Amino acid sequence: MRLVVDLNKCQGYAQCAFLAPDVFAMHGEESLVYNPRADEGQRERLARAVAACPVQAITAGEASDGR
Repeated sequence: MRLVVDLNKCQGYAQCAFLAPDVFAMHGEESLVYNPRADEGQRERLARAVAACPVQAITAGEASDGR
């Protein structure tokens, strides 16, 4: 699964890090780090994290290599 976070939109609310901690993490108080190629097993958690982002900074889709 491919993830893209618009870091210009991200406001550091950390809802994604709370809902999918294996994929998203806060570095400091405002800087988000994430794995852009998340494991398929995380699909449900990622959908919740995408939906929970108050500024809609996260998009998720299929990986271009078929994963």
